Amino acid sequence: MTGLRSLRPGARLRSGLCLLAVVLVALTGGLAVGAAPAAAAPAGADYAVIVGAAGLRWDDLNPTDTPTLWKLAETGSIGAMSARSARTLTCPQDGWLTLGAGNFAERPPLSADKTVCPAWSVPVEVQGEGAFLPDQDSVDEHNTARPWGARPGALAESVRCSTAIGPGAAVAVARSAGRVDRYAADPPADLKRVLAQCVLSVVDAGTVSGVGADRQAAARRVDATAARVLAARPARSLLTVVGVSDTETPARLHVAIVDGPGFAGGWLVSPSTNRPGYLQLVDVAPTALELLGRARPATLFIGQPLTRADTDRPAALADAVKALDDADQEAGAQRRVADRFFVTLVVVQLALLAVMVPVLRWLRRTRRRHPSPPPPAWLLRVLEVALLASALAIPAAVVTDLVPWWRAVNPDRWFAAIGLVVLAALTAAVWFSRWGRRPLGPLALVAAIAAAVVGVDVLTGSTLQLNGVAGYSTLAGVRYAGIGTIGLGVFAAGLLLGAACLAQRLVPRRRRAWVVLGVGFAGVLLVGAPGFGSDPGGAIALMVGVCVAAALARGGWLTFSRLAGAVLAGAVITVLFVAVDLSRPAEQRGNVGRLLAEAGQGQVIFQRLGQANVVAFVTSPLTLLAVAGGLYGYFVLLRPWGGLRRVYGLHPAVRGGVYGAMAAALLGSLLDGGGVMAAGAAAATVVPVLLLAGLRVVRHVQEPHTGEQPAVKPVEIPHPAERRPLK
Repeated sequence: MTGLRSLRPGARLRSGLCLLAVVLVALTGGLAVGAAPAAAAPAGADYAVIVGAAGLRWDDLNPTDTPTLWKLAETGSIGAMSARSARTLTCPQDGWLTLGAGNFAERPPLSADKTVCPAWSVPVEVQGEGAFLPDQDSVDEHNTARPWGARPGALAESVRCSTAIGPGAAVAVARSAGRVDRYAADPPADLKRVLAQCVLSVVDAGTVSGVGADRQAAARRVDATAARVLAARPARSLLTVVGVSDTETPARLHVAIVDGPGFAGGWLVSPSTNRPGYLQLVDVAPTALELLGRARPATLFIGQPLTRADTDRPAALADAVKALDDADQEAGAQRRVADRFFVTLVVVQLALLAVMVPVLRWLRRTRRRHPSPPPPAWLLRVLEVALLASALAIPAAVVTDLVPWWRAVNPDRWFAAIGLVVLAALTAAVWFSRWGRRPLGPLALVAAIAAAVVGVDVLTGSTLQLNGVAGYSTLAGVRYAGIGTIGLGVFAAGLLLGAACLAQRLVPRRRRAWVVLGVGFAGVLLVGAPGFGSDPGGAIALMVGVCVAAALARGGWLTFSRLAGAVLAGAVITVLFVAVDLSRPAEQRGNVGRLLAEAGQGQVIFQRLGQANVVAFVTSPLTLLAVAGGLYGYFVLLRPWGGLRRVYGLHPAVRGGVYGAMAAALLGSLLDGGGVMAAGAAAATVVPVLLLAGLRVVRHVQEPHTGEQPAVKPVEIPHPAERRPLK
């Protein structure tokens, strides 16, 4: 109590406002999270039959060459499946093992070249009606030691009896000791009797690879096998057809068809994706057990049971397949284009930051007793436009995905061309606007554009971030809906800086915290609410940033009491979000709820998150911008000649927005397993316009100092006798 009472009235007011916002966010967020409707569970089945074909994609299906699969897709539920495994490129042996484990797995030996799938053969020893895999012990030991903790054969261990037809199926259903209950190398003549022997049957329908006629011939063979299985399937059975893996680079989305009780038409959807029409390979195993009425090993499976969603599936199957194939094309092009885009952005921004150092020091020399000539006006204008354009690059990339550039013959060039047009339009809109010529104008406008672009996309279903260059890829198997890590960084930076500029411009000093808290309150709900941002971790991080920005909105330093208040607010929000999240069914929990629930059961979820952060930190180009932005701010912008100190002095609320954005982006990156990607995206958006604002402030200060002393009119001092007496 003594510590709280010792705070100044203004500090107590800001702390009270922050805690009030925390309570409001918690209550409203809890209602939003708790109001998420539960998915209807499909009807039960007596048998589960899984047909897998490595490499099978939606562009392989058509009514002529694959009539059985086409007909099955008409009557059943369909979706685009990410065949992610524990390996970067999911090869057939990894896909089959992942299917049976219900978790990300990989089968050794591992190839040195991670971009090529090696030829593989399974050492299957036939033993009567069953079989034995002699290397299963080493496979089990290898995957148990991996961060995902997959247990090969977990699906088969959950039922009393399973049947495998083909070598890939044997890999999927081999138990921990390597035993396969029932095995046949090829579909036997009495296939109907074989499928009825066990409640679970897995069929290896072959591999689809190559191009042209060879690929279509392989697809026809898969269809012929599916036709035999369809004719022999037991009554009240769930039939699942999936493309279990890739066969070559780049990775692609694959076929997923489920036909049986509860799956008549519509899209497939899983709580692991929360996006109708998208699912993961790890969802197949829990779906089979759910329909069979068997308990799922929650500590081993990371997938979730599939359900059917009727929303927006076209009446004609050809249109639905075209949409799925289009999603596959976009996902395949996104990875390649995104890598080039961010590498180019990093190179351009680092070059601009380097060029601005001598320019700022050049301006500094104009204030000396013997000044240097000022930099040419045209050079400063070019640099200002370049800084403005680089700050708008990521929002422009998000907007560019409104145009289907991935359908072009050369998607890289089309994205570059369309993106440059969008970037030029956004840059011109800011540059020629009423506020564009003011020192703080570009900062406020860029922040507003960044927050609006990402916010509107989240409100409309995050369709621009889905497989977007500045979004997330469904092939990565990390996120399929809501706000992504890059989007979170851009949104947090735009929201908090925009709120700070708004508070600085429109309200008196004593009311600025209210503006920041009000805008931040809406942003936290948008990020954390299911159906919108769906990112509780991002909401927690953003709430901490909001409290930091509000604490500094009136000026002053980030004291221990202010920092403690922000940390306390974040802790309260974390506890309340987690409490509400843990009260929901396991399949409907968010990332934070699953993290703590699995950690309480002894899982290695923290190790997974740590590994994901390390991988993202090492591999993402945005790491360079995050590190360079922090170092540049300290060693350049905050120097006497950098201009940022003067910006903070004239506009103290901006400093709170910058510090709040930094805190939110860094914490959000770590909670999402993105390393410092969100911080890098925030730096890419904020640092150039902060530099632009500092440049303009420095130029404004230097303009009167031309090296000549202004003429001073002499002042005559009257004689003491002539002075007027004081009254």
